[in-house]
Amino acid sequence: MSDAPPRDLQRSMKVLGALILTLSAATPASSVFVIVPDVLSQAGTGALIAMGVAALIAVCVAQVYAELGSAFPLAGGEYAMVGRTLGPWAGFAVLGLNLANSLLATAVFALGVGPYLAAAGLAIPPRDLALGVVAGATLLSVLNIRTNALITGLFVAVEIASLAVLAWLGFANPERTLPQVLTHPVLFSGGVQATSTPAMIGLAVAVAIFAYDGYGSAVYFGEELHQPRMGIARAILWALAITVAAEVIPLAAALLGAPDLKVLLGSDSGLVDFIGVRGGGVLKRAISLGIALAIINAIIAMVLLTARQLFATGRDEAWPGPVNAALVRIHPRFRSPWVATLAAGGLAAGLCFVDLKLLLIATGTGTAVIYAALCVAALTGRRSGATDHGHHRMPLFPWVPLLTLVALAGVIYADWIDPAEGRPGLLIALATATAFALYYALAVRGRGRWTLRGPQDAFEDQSSDGAS
Repeated sequence: MSDAPPRDLQRSMKVLGALILTLSAATPASSVFVIVPDVLSQAGTGALIAMGVAALIAVCVAQVYAELGSAFPLAGGEYAMVGRTLGPWAGFAVLGLNLANSLLATAVFALGVGPYLAAAGLAIPPRDLALGVVAGATLLSVLNIRTNALITGLFVAVEIASLAVLAWLGFANPERTLPQVLTHPVLFSGGVQATSTPAMIGLAVAVAIFAYDGYGSAVYFGEELHQPRMGIARAILWALAITVAAEVIPLAAALLGAPDLKVLLGSDSGLVDFIGVRGGGVLKRAISLGIALAIINAIIAMVLLTARQLFATGRDEAWPGPVNAALVRIHPRFRSPWVATLAAGGLAAGLCFVDLKLLLIATGTGTAVIYAALCVAALTGRRSGATDHGHHRMPLFPWVPLLTLVALAGVIYADWIDPAEGRPGLLIALATATAFALYYALAVRGRGRWTLRGPQDAFEDQSSDGAS
């Protein structure tokens, strides 16, 4: 038996394991209680329409992810797929956006744990708590991927239970009908009820898209999945279906069952307060604890996927030699990219010292830009034949990516005309993508042809009895 250290990640998961990790990254409970309130504040009861429109866009983007992921089941995720279809310039631009989004989102989630633990009766200084949560999540992420799938699976069960409680409280005590909510959307401006216009609902779609984001995270676990070319597509599509249902159904229930829409729509804690009104203080504290656990679960998932992307960049020699050599180190026992994991956690912890408002602005628009790049990659991959070996072929090609590009253009335009958060977020995203493209031109291109690498069995369909 060779004593040489392992060089590749270990294929030890079936689709269920990848699905659980992907749902953890999508974190439906965190989205409902943390992100959906922003949709409600912008669109009022029209939030349900905005979430529906965003779901249609997400279905199209998921098909793009599934086709590209089944062709390139690699730990590099989006940057590996874009780099192989559109070239290194685009690959590095998406790499910058991906790393920024992942690390910023991890810090945002970590800083968001405090209020929910405080509501559950555990008051800890927010930044101290954020650093502790990131440190704990990083140490857990060093463990074997199957262990992490088990741990995050328990957290996902808590998330779904919390959302089921919200849905039950709403549907059991309806104050209005679904047709009323859909045909006469309202919001409150300055405490006065007004009609939620199509323009307001359209602006809210950008936030709603972000609420679903995470279903494509399965691509990062492609090198640890048995039969990856088939499994990746299944994990992505199932993750999207579960995420949409887990977010839309409780939202609809709350809108139907809220005794006072002004209270529900007028506060970031409106959904949690609704649980308190309908279920009492004890249930409200229990759900607040469940939300905190859901956020912690999302942080674990974000560290896991960021680590795998950093591992892939080291393998692709995207950085100076010593950095590359460190990032590709595999733990001999846990078969995890342990140095890349520690790096992901350390970078996210550093961002916890940045103002939360700035972090929120910076995470806003990058997702839409990445989605657009993936749509172009899918179109180009079909034309060039680069994706012909994939197992999943999206239906209605090329209309799915083309119509998605049109919808994303509308989302990006909506961000541009929002001077408070949307435009700064878009400018930050463009600056990040440009900086990484310039890094490629100045630091990487001169070394010669840049080669995107992967494990030898990346495109083989393997059968195994390994557990999820």
